[in-house]
Amino acid sequence: MSTETLLADRVELTDLFTRFSLLLDEKRWDEAGGVFAEDVTVHSPRGGSLTGLDNVVGFMRKAEVEGESTQHITTDLLIDFHGDGASVAANSLVYFFRDGQAPHMNSGLRLTCDAVRTPAGWRFREWRITPLWIREN
Repeated sequence: MSTETLLADRVELTDLFTRFSLLLDEKRWDEAGGVFAEDVTVHSPRGGSLTGLDNVVGFMRKAEVEGESTQHITTDLLIDFHGDGASVAANSLVYFFRDGQAPHMNSGLRLTCDAVRTPAGWRFREWRITPLWIREN
């Protein structure tokens, strides 16, 4: 893999994490296909294991809390490429708040995922969320 391709793939995978954060923070559920592969599997403490894009989107819609917003900040991406796939680990801080108010809860998460190159670009195929800590204010 050329250095130019490697750098372009790293940028695209970093952007994929940003698109995922915005999807969650702005409740852009209809844009989930731009982040996840159709056969995605998500493992989370809140939803258990969910397989398939429709099931994941359905869970995200159901998990919405009326009047609550979030801000996801993802950092420390570590990417390991293997052919047309990649394993990615990252840390995430999540702030839970109501409009115009300071956060009432925040958490630190470890994110690990497997991504795959598709004709439409990189997509998450498997996603694991591990809570590291939660603080209620």
